[in-house]
Amino acid sequence: MCVVELDGPSALEVLERDVPVRAADEVLVEVKAVAPAFPDLLMSQGKYQIKPDLPFSPGSDFAGIVLESPEGSEFVPGSRVAGCLSYGAAAERVAVTEDRLYPLPDDMGFVEAAAIPMNYLTAHFALVTRGNLTKGDWVMVLGASGGVGSASIQVAAGLGAQVVAVVSDDARAEVAREAGAHHVVLRDEVPDKVRDLTDGRGVDLVVDVVGGDIRNALRTLAPGGRVMAVGFASGEIPTVKVNRLLLTNTDVRGVESAYLWTAGISRQAWDDLMILNGDGYLKPLVQEGGSLGDYAAALENLSARGVLGRVVLTV
Repeated sequence: MCVVELDGPSALEVLERDVPVRAADEVLVEVKAVAPAFPDLLMSQGKYQIKPDLPFSPGSDFAGIVLESPEGSEFVPGSRVAGCLSYGAAAERVAVTEDRLYPLPDDMGFVEAAAIPMNYLTAHFALVTRGNLTKGDWVMVLGASGGVGSASIQVAAGLGAQVVAVVSDDARAEVAREAGAHHVVLRDEVPDKVRDLTDGRGVDLVVDVVGGDIRNALRTLAPGGRVMAVGFASGEIPTVKVNRLLLTNTDVRGVESAYLWTAGISRQAWDDLMILNGDGYLKPLVQEGGSLGDYAAALENLSARGVLGRVVLTV
């Protein structure tokens, strides 16, 4: 599946391309499942910070089986793996460096696995590395019915936090409960209901994938609390008057997940996630969206905000 023009999902076409030949330090993987994501949509419109040459294959998260690998690699042929790329996973085979691959537990299927890497690694990075989450903290998740939002609910709960999910309607509230939120509130109930839930104290962390006006998020914070700016799904980048942060001893922290790979810390985060998975906390909310040829339709659905959880396509 390739983007042939920067005209959005309508410009995706199935193209026959040469089978990739792996470099000496790369692993060749047969892709079994791939999960379209919002950056794919932006990339297909030329609106993302990464701008590959045309034509290019979209796709970040995938799962599959190793076909070839360097001598001494832990990913021997036949290994079941998940992977996370900037783009290029929407293909039958991909060649990828080992730092972008992660081993799968025996009981995890390819469809489930493809829904995990970017969302759950981002959630772990936001909560643990950037957010300094400790057991017993209160965590509020904005945009809780989406991929990163539902992942944040499960990772926070697995790490011993009390989780408040914020959603826009009753249907999304049910998704947040299914993901494992301890409390669910509607967007227009913030901050009052959240403060009531915490006996007036407020929350320790806010995971914000929505952006826009974050004043009510700031009003929910306990002293020392922090808002983790993960994304801007609303299309509006928030601004903050720092005098509010000064007067309340709170802060806003950026979460740029590419640091997981530039700093070489994604594998440790994955291993931590697999412990939570073994404890039963990781249950990605998956919509099976068809085959690779349905990639354009999946991106159209993302554009219309019609996806709850994560769409996964089989290859």
